[in-house]
Amino acid sequence: MGAAPVYDEQKRPITMGGFVEKGAVVFEDVTKSAGLSGWRHRMGTPEKNFIVETNGSGVALLDYDNDGWLDIYLVNGSTFNALDGKEEPPHAALFHNNHDGTFTDVAAKAGVTNDRWGYGVSVADYDNDGWPDLYVTNYGKNRLYHNNHDGTFTDVAEKAGVQAGNWSTGSAWGDYDGDGRLDLYVSGYVHLDRDNLPTPGSKAVGYAFCQYRGVNVNCGPRGLQGEPDHLFHNNGDGTFTEVTAKAGVEDKGPYYGFTAIFVDINGDGKPDLVVANDSEPNYLYINKGNGTFEDQGYESGFALNGDGREIASMGIAVGDYQNNGLLDFFITDFGDDYKVLYHNDGDATFSDVSYKVGLAQTTIPFVGWGDGFLDYDNDGWLDLLMVNGHVYPEADQHDWGTSFAQRPLLFHNETGKKFTYIPPVKGSGLAAVIPARGAAFGDIFNDGKIDVIINPVDGPPTLLRNVNPDHHHWVEMNLVGGPKSPRDATCASVYLKANGMRMRQDVLASGSYISANDRRPHFGLGDATDPGTAEIHWPSGAVEMVELPVVDRIYTINEGHGITGALAIGLGPHHR
Repeated sequence: MGAAPVYDEQKRPITMGGFVEKGAVVFEDVTKSAGLSGWRHRMGTPEKNFIVETNGSGVALLDYDNDGWLDIYLVNGSTFNALDGKEEPPHAALFHNNHDGTFTDVAAKAGVTNDRWGYGVSVADYDNDGWPDLYVTNYGKNRLYHNNHDGTFTDVAEKAGVQAGNWSTGSAWGDYDGDGRLDLYVSGYVHLDRDNLPTPGSKAVGYAFCQYRGVNVNCGPRGLQGEPDHLFHNNGDGTFTEVTAKAGVEDKGPYYGFTAIFVDINGDGKPDLVVANDSEPNYLYINKGNGTFEDQGYESGFALNGDGREIASMGIAVGDYQNNGLLDFFITDFGDDYKVLYHNDGDATFSDVSYKVGLAQTTIPFVGWGDGFLDYDNDGWLDLLMVNGHVYPEADQHDWGTSFAQRPLLFHNETGKKFTYIPPVKGSGLAAVIPARGAAFGDIFNDGKIDVIINPVDGPPTLLRNVNPDHHHWVEMNLVGGPKSPRDATCASVYLKANGMRMRQDVLASGSYISANDRRPHFGLGDATDPGTAEIHWPSGAVEMVELPVVDRIYTINEGHGITGALAIGLGPHHR
């Protein structure tokens, strides 16, 4: 049995209703005016007979042409007909930011249409040449798109030895052994045999019929064979060596892996690794500093929720919501279950505080995917947004109190003590009812406000522009690593002392649900007019203090050289 249905005053399921007439409008849906509405995501058939058709795809924010503005990469799915050559495969989109609020799809010209059955994406400069590269996971072989510095990319996955195979979902980048080069982790989901698909009642599912609330639905992931994860060590010559077993991150389950993130959890300067596993315990691999990891998922409290149950973990938001220097995790999961906020208790141990901080109850009817900690009102405290959508189209035919397309959920952080639900104002971005999957968070318009791009299943993307009426100050940083760090400073941690607080942000190559956020640390400053001092912990181990001169700027900071450039909103780059 599922949780009791929740309806709004119009008797609509709360997942597609509950709108209010007035209130602060935080986000505006600008998809059409931005020029994004012509592209469509496609994944299998609308009936969703197989799990490979349901999970949907990620989205990345990256500045692929180094012009100082974020571009958007939307992964596309596919169909069995396309795999069999019976129809043209769906294409991924690379939307170039035109600096005027509009975007142009240049994927074909850039050579990144993928044309395979796409799932996840991560962004990293794996060869330290100063240009961001893309790793795209697929059902089938994965792609490593190397940036050619001229607006085009070349897929070098097979040459590099990182194509993997079968069905990969998440990917993560981090320099786990401190050699200055980014290594790659790839999470596998389900091992799917094209000739023995998990049809209900078939041998592939042990002749079982798969049901949800008494209704026949597609099968999986439970009962299906998992696909193992991989760790690839960067050899520095354009090739990688698989070191999964040697490094102690062998996915012995193998579990159904989704989002993976390299991030320094215990503050020792070495990137640790977290993996969200669907319907199975999560991994928390602590970096031992000798080229190996130890899974402390159970000991840390991160493997299960507070009830001691595994959850259908999908998206991972990483952030220091209490401004105490410790990273917390918010994990989205399936409907009929609350979404989990793991509070970092120090020493890399976590407790489930979802009910205590007011996040649990509201989230239960929703099937959550992409999520992020974002300071939407720039008050210096990280708020929380999650996007949602069901996996069973049958939801719309039955009185389950839920829907296939669902609206996002936004929670405001009350000084680290609790989260307040922000109701969706009718007609605003929070009222967008879509079957959402991937989401990426970042300052897309370079105006110091964090926006959200959502990749749904079977439809156009949704771009939520942050139009919150606050006039708070902010500061952002574009970090460039020195010779002993990865050039793009992946896994650097920044502590900003300003506005009477010490806030933390990390440079990450992956996150949300198999997506990639804006890599630039962003800090809201409230009404403070002094941007304070940034304490930057570089991947090389160096710690640098940088005094920031003025608020409302995007600073470029080079390791060992301090500020080397600044961008002021709407004025284009100007160097001091």
